[in-house]
Amino acid sequence: MARKQASQGTPATAALTAAGVPFLVHPYSHDPAAASYGLEAAEVLGVDPAHVFKTLMVEVDGRLAVGVVPVSGNLDLKAMAAALGGKKAALADPAAAERRTGYVLGGISPLGQRQPSPTVVDDSALALETIFVSGGRRGLDIELGPAELIRLTNARTARIGTGRN
Repeated sequence: MARKQASQGTPATAALTAAGVPFLVHPYSHDPAAASYGLEAAEVLGVDPAHVFKTLMVEVDGRLAVGVVPVSGNLDLKAMAAALGGKKAALADPAAAERRTGYVLGGISPLGQRQPSPTVVDDSALALETIFVSGGRRGLDIELGPAELIRLTNARTARIGTGRN
């Protein structure tokens, strides 16, 4: 996989470049009226939604964490809490998520966050050669191998997504 950055630099792409990880950058024209950033990316890029993953900030027992799940489903909050050894999980306050990551909602990447958080990637990613995640802004996705994402975010994998066949 080639590296392609040309004017698409974000903390996420900088982290990948610094780590020497091969990745592809997929910019697209974001529609502010889109109901779902992830589904919009899948549609515009012509990619199966099961290969495009959304990054969700959650609070598990009062501590911020990151869940990465396919845009074709949802995050199972009970499974997310269990994956981190917690009892209760809820979606994080949007302002807290933006402060913690340094990214805006709809552009939160699991990579290059201002302050990293414990991360769980849905185990469906392991069956895929590459996955797409936010590149750090709306209208920018990064394609990379799931093993590299897991390694760079020090993530664990678990079945945290819903909506599978």
